[in-house]
Amino acid sequence: MDSPVPPPTFEPRPRRRDRHGRGMRGPLAPPQVPLSASRGEIFRDLVQDSVERLERRWPQLAEVDFVVLDVPAVAEDTIPLGGSVSAGKGRPAQIVVYRRPVELRTKSRDERALLVHEVVVEQVAELLGLSPESVDPRYGQD
Repeated sequence: MDSPVPPPTFEPRPRRRDRHGRGMRGPLAPPQVPLSASRGEIFRDLVQDSVERLERRWPQLAEVDFVVLDVPAVAEDTIPLGGSVSAGKGRPAQIVVYRRPVELRTKSRDERALLVHEVVVEQVAELLGLSPESVDPRYGQD
């Protein structure tokens, strides 16, 4: 029995909606809400807040580059939380804060903010050749 009608071909149709009919998924939160910020962005904001706090007292810090890296490049016995590099020929001084080691040593956002500030103060003090207490009088009191 040959049928003159060819069998239907099953081609996938473009999906216009999800299978439950509720529409396509979108972002959980708008971009301007803190919920949508990544951990890296939040950490960079903590470093920036600390730098702005110190720049009021030390205006020469405007010429220093502050960098956030995930982890230190060199495997050592102790893992540093930050580092500083003096200014060289044609490049500004640089202070580095390592995000993952700091995050692993803290439990809450407040603890993280305090530790980030301590790391930044210590690295600025090392760069300027001063004690951390002279860079920020509140160092170690929080």
